[in-house]
Amino acid sequence: MIAGFCALAVAEFTAAVVRPEAGPVAAVGGAVIDRAPPALKDFAVRNFGTNDKLVLQLGILSLLAVFAMAIGVLALRHRLPGSAGVLVFGVVGAVAAVGRPEGRVSDALPSMVGAVVAAGVLYLLAGRLAPASRASPAAGGRDGEPDHGAFDRRGFVIAASAAVAASAGAGLLGRHLTSAVQAGAAASREDLVLPVPDSVAPAVPAGADLGIPGLSSFVTSNKSFYRVDTALVVPRLDAGEWRLRVHGKGVSRPLTLTFQDLMRREIIERDITLACVSNEVGGPYIGNARWIGVRLADVLREAGVKPPSRGGPADQLVARSVDGMTIGTPVEAVMDGRDALLAFGMNGEPLPFAHGFPVRMVVPGLYGYVSACKWIKDIELTTFDDYDAYWVKRSWSQQAPVKTESRIDTPRPFASPKAGVIPVAGVAWAQHRGIQRVEVRVDGGPWHTARLAAEDNRDTWRQWVWEWPATSGDHTLEVRATDRTGTTQTGHRVGTVPDGATGWHSVVVDVS
Repeated sequence: MIAGFCALAVAEFTAAVVRPEAGPVAAVGGAVIDRAPPALKDFAVRNFGTNDKLVLQLGILSLLAVFAMAIGVLALRHRLPGSAGVLVFGVVGAVAAVGRPEGRVSDALPSMVGAVVAAGVLYLLAGRLAPASRASPAAGGRDGEPDHGAFDRRGFVIAASAAVAASAGAGLLGRHLTSAVQAGAAASREDLVLPVPDSVAPAVPAGADLGIPGLSSFVTSNKSFYRVDTALVVPRLDAGEWRLRVHGKGVSRPLTLTFQDLMRREIIERDITLACVSNEVGGPYIGNARWIGVRLADVLREAGVKPPSRGGPADQLVARSVDGMTIGTPVEAVMDGRDALLAFGMNGEPLPFAHGFPVRMVVPGLYGYVSACKWIKDIELTTFDDYDAYWVKRSWSQQAPVKTESRIDTPRPFASPKAGVIPVAGVAWAQHRGIQRVEVRVDGGPWHTARLAAEDNRDTWRQWVWEWPATSGDHTLEVRATDRTGTTQTGHRVGTVPDGATGWHSVVVDVS
């Protein structure tokens, strides 16, 4: 266990020099996420939510502890082979780090250096646990004969304490170095003053937020906004060093843009709701925010890109993140007039690091896995036939427009309200189409039309409420929405894979 601790501490120090994402826990965790089947990923998100990464890291550390104890037992019996077995730890971490989408050869160093140090520590400590020779009869044996029940306890304690202290120091120094690097990124965010948009978002209309207790607020705060991604270590980038490359099929004028280049463009502000394809029916992975950025379509036009409807050869835009994520977005959707953004502001402040600082994509009407690339660094124009993005390789659909959905926020499941008039309220969404009608029914009876809150725009969700004359007993409430194309959401229940869940959200309550 001490040797394992030394390995992690020294690896963390080395990762601070190489890059934090190369640390063994982050590398192995990322490799697990990359190779996890969609059903397992869905299970993790559904059961652990945004804590799924913490659960994964704890699992990795638990397995490492078991591995360390097994190697320790082996080293007591076979000192050299057992100590050398620690190198397996290094090989696993190194292969995981280099094999990641953004992996580099140098990413192998943290795991290998940590493993070599741990092997040395284990060899040293195992030697201190070997039976010691005793010269005194009082020790329990004749002069010069080993006492098989004794070992160099003092030597072991000294060596173990020194190893722990040195490794802890290395780990703390590594954290200090990482913090120093991240301090520059934090300073660049703190120093950023968002410009006044050239095109300001209209004020949220009165009545867009019904103000009903238990109902999701119309604007989701940055702190409460959902986060679903594969980054075990949240990238922290300095806005001054950020670059975006635009290249590929149909790009007649390749671009490399800096953050300041974006700030000199026409800046727009828009209210847009984002939804995750992993959202189960009635799930929490959806939020509404006010975004500030530049039109992605304008950047593509400057690069000479034309949509397929105008003869362009590329029908897919592949956005690449600094963490290796690839997201494929239909070029036609980005350039059809909707407010697709390269965003750098969220709810009146620079993007939080966890939500993509310094720049991310926001495309209304598409699930995030095909539109909302965070920490974006590269845009390649290609075709859906030529390239499958990260999630498409893992059984999700190439294209995924947001489905018309609705959710009951209040009353909560298994609530026990009193009989009388009870407000049944929630949100409905059909980004880039808008919500036309919401209906509620009780116990499979007739559908009742709910009152809709004022509409901000067709790219945001919409609140609704129905005043229910509730009677005593157990009741099941269901909701469905109809969008502005006249399409009513289906009641047929399917899971999230491959392009989003469907079904009516239902809530069971016990009215007293």
